Amino acid sequence: MASLIEELIDTLEKEEKLYEELLPVVEQKTQIIINNDLEQLQCITTVEQDFVDKITNVEHNRNKIISNIAIVMNKKVQELNLKSIVAMLEKQPAQQEQLSKLHDSLLQKLGRLKELNMQNKVLLEQSLEMIEFSMNIMQSDRVAPVNNYNKTAFTQDIPMSNTGMFDAKQ
Repeated sequence: MASLIEELIDTLEKEEKLYEELLPVVEQKTQIIINNDLEQLQCITTVEQDFVDKITNVEHNRNKIISNIAIVMNKKVQELNLKSIVAMLEKQPAQQEQLSKLHDSLLQKLGRLKELNMQNKVLLEQSLEMIEFSMNIMQSDRVAPVNNYNKTAFTQDIPMSNTGMFDAKQ
């Protein structure tokens, strides 16, 4: 059991480090979105995806370790989480404290990432709304009436909607 706890601590430290490295990337992404730099957005999204892949691997490893702990402790995997494992380690205060600190640190980092991702989502939605608004203005300019007098001297509106523009709502 002690080796499983050590392995869990090592895995959580790796995961914490990855989140620590991911935070500035997501903060930089916010600035890139604000600057409307599509090339940089594409690059930073690739970097972000690399981190997500690494974190997914570490989380998979963490889940395997927790499954093994559940087997050793004769508990259901669904009943175990970091908080419950910390509570079970009352006879090992050093490991208990280390796991507790890692748990709190991970929660803090995940909370900050969630906050940044929500902010980025709002910024991207606003950007998309602005693009749609701009396209609608461009399209309405192209559909503007053209004064074309006929024999009775009335104007006719000739829509130019078939000029290659598309309706973003379709």
